[in-house]
Amino acid sequence: MRRLSPRLLRCAAALALAGGCFGAQAGNQIYEPLAASVRAALHAAVSDQAPPDTRFTRSPERARWLDEMSRRLARRMPDEAGRLEFLRAVHYEATRAGLDPQLVLGLIQVESGFKKYALSTAGARGYMQVMPFWVDLIGTSDSNLFHMRTNLRFGCTILRHYLDIERGDLFRALGRYNGSLGRAEYPNLVRGAWENNWSYALFRVAQNP
Repeated sequence: MRRLSPRLLRCAAALALAGGCFGAQAGNQIYEPLAASVRAALHAAVSDQAPPDTRFTRSPERARWLDEMSRRLARRMPDEAGRLEFLRAVHYEATRAGLDPQLVLGLIQVESGFKKYALSTAGARGYMQVMPFWVDLIGTSDSNLFHMRTNLRFGCTILRHYLDIERGDLFRALGRYNGSLGRAEYPNLVRGAWENNWSYALFRVAQNP
C-alpha cells in the first residue's frame, strides 16, 4: 500500500491507537453501474447462507486468535458472548471473501468504531458502513444492513469486488470503499488501525473447509 509522509503516518497511528471512530469520513461508496454478470456474481456471493462456523473448536490456532482478538476488543464490546459471535462472523466473512480478518477489523474500527447501528450522514449503515444502494444492486428486499452477518457479508463482498477491480491494489480498493479514490488519508487510517491494533503475527488466513 502507498504510504503517507512519516508525520502524517504518526498522526494516523495515534488516531488508530486512540480507538477513534471516523464515521464522518467513512462508508461513502459511490454508486457505479455494474455489468449484469458482475451483478449476478455479487448477488450470489451475498445470498448464500453461511453455515455454522465450527472451526474455532477444531483449531487451536484459531482459538488463540479468537481469545486474543476478544481481549483487544473487550473495551469496545463489553458483552463477551456478543463479542465472540461478532469475531467469529468477521473471521468467517473475511476469509470467505479472501480478506485478512485483521484488515477487516481495522476497517470496521475506522468506519464505525464497532457500533452496530452506526449511521453516517451519507446514509451508510452498520459495522462496515455499507451504502443502501447496494441492497438494490445485489441484495433482496429483506437484506437488513443493520443485521450483523448481513452487514459483514455485504462489506466484505464489496471490498473484495473493489480489490478485483483494482487488481489487488489495496490502497485504491480502500479508496473506492470510502469514496475517496486516489487520496491517502482513509487507506492510511485503515492501515494504522490494522497494524497498531489488530495485527497478529501467528495468524494466517485459512481457506474455508
